[in-house]
Amino acid sequence: MLLADVAATSAALADTRSRLAKRALLVDLLRRTAPDEAPVVARYLAGELRQRRTGLGWRSLAAMPDPATEPTLDVLAVNAAFEQMSRLSGPGSSTQRTALATDLFAAATAAEQRLLRGLVTGDLRQGALDALLLDAVAEAAGVPPDAVRRAAMLAGATEPVASAALGAGSPDEALAALAEFGLAVGRPVRPMLAASAPDIATAVAGFAGRPVVVDAKLDGIRVQAHRDGDDVRIFTRSLDDVTARVPEIVAVVRSLPVHTAVLDGEALALGPDGQPRPFQETSARSATQDAELAAVTTLSPFFFDVLHADGRDLLDAPLLERLAVLDAVAGGHVVERIVTDDADAAQAAFARWVAAGQEGALVKDAAAPYEAGRRGSAWVKVKPRHTLDLVVLAVERGSGRREGLLSNIHLGARDPAGGFVMLGKTFKGMTDEMLAWQTQRFRELEVADDGWTVTVRPEQVVEIAFDGLQRSTRYPGGLALRFARVLRYRDDKSAAEADTIDTVRALVAPT
Repeated sequence: MLLADVAATSAALADTRSRLAKRALLVDLLRRTAPDEAPVVARYLAGELRQRRTGLGWRSLAAMPDPATEPTLDVLAVNAAFEQMSRLSGPGSSTQRTALATDLFAAATAAEQRLLRGLVTGDLRQGALDALLLDAVAEAAGVPPDAVRRAAMLAGATEPVASAALGAGSPDEALAALAEFGLAVGRPVRPMLAASAPDIATAVAGFAGRPVVVDAKLDGIRVQAHRDGDDVRIFTRSLDDVTARVPEIVAVVRSLPVHTAVLDGEALALGPDGQPRPFQETSARSATQDAELAAVTTLSPFFFDVLHADGRDLLDAPLLERLAVLDAVAGGHVVERIVTDDADAAQAAFARWVAAGQEGALVKDAAAPYEAGRRGSAWVKVKPRHTLDLVVLAVERGSGRREGLLSNIHLGARDPAGGFVMLGKTFKGMTDEMLAWQTQRFRELEVADDGWTVTVRPEQVVEIAFDGLQRSTRYPGGLALRFARVLRYRDDKSAAEADTIDTVRALVAPT
């Protein structure tokens, strides 16, 4: 398949806000995609390169050659070029990488160059989200969407699932191919996600009087632990393997009375009093193998679910059944919880956990299966304040004692149709250390600088607390945050996981 076909579909996706129209565009292209091309095309339609790092950025793309007049590039050749760039290292690698990029862009048409730039910089604003892509794969292959979603959850990725479904000769063969994706100890699955509620009473009421499991929501990092005998692997929320960085978690999992297991939980740093340390300490500890830091900051794992234990897959078992297994397997390393149908009891637990320094609570359907990779209604998170995970769009130079630093950040919510919607600015809540860090970070993400405002690539997620929302004609979304303040930067989340403008609008009471 020519890259020009993908570029044309990408441009058409960006030009429509209709999910049905977007899905139709995706289905049309996927039906014309060969099985060996499907992994590459699927990733490009999701707005990403298959290579985690290429060494290219905005600055290296600033002096690319004029576009070609006729399309000649095919997607597999493009993928091979980026793969070659990603493997370069050592002396002379920068020169080689520039030469390869120059050759690639010289062979690309104007539309293909726009696509390539968007893929390299992570700023391809076409609104083709992974969930929509999975539905399109299902329609193109003639199979139920749930079959594709389940396979993707168990594979931990969309590309192999797209290749299997689209490479089958018939819907029955596609279903059979998708059924081959099972839970495998050692291969991470997409984690189950939670919706949000403004308070405990609302969350409990959403389950219509049925018993719920109420977990403490720990202020840590999501971890998925896989054990097969003495072989233990630890994965993050984004399915990155961090086993080598967290030997203390590996030791805990290896000590559990089970031979094979897949556990879902949180890890966090605790103080001598058992209270959680600031999230930045947990995040810094999980991001490095530094021996000195590891010596003073230890991560403790606490598990809240089990997906497999000693040969038994538990994904489809009710939550209460899974928790009975978890208690037998994880013992003293289980997140505190209660089971109740009483909102007052849930509120009391919530208040106790927040007072102890935890982030809030998760209210869960006691009868629900584990729906990996989905943000459904079976899990609902409640925090003691209004918070949103937003994306930094730009940052302004500081003044006064902040002169020489980048200070006031511009905040955007993700638009499901593509791009981001600005909701306001803030410099509140920033420590001196945070100001120093973000000055360096946003210079790395710099796209333009007009002398006062530095526009950045929309990649950095920040957790913002705020007192409310107000109507605004200043910002394109019609809303602005009131008294916004920075809680922390979320290096564990990508921009694709930021809260959407629809989520923000849902927080506004109807007038």
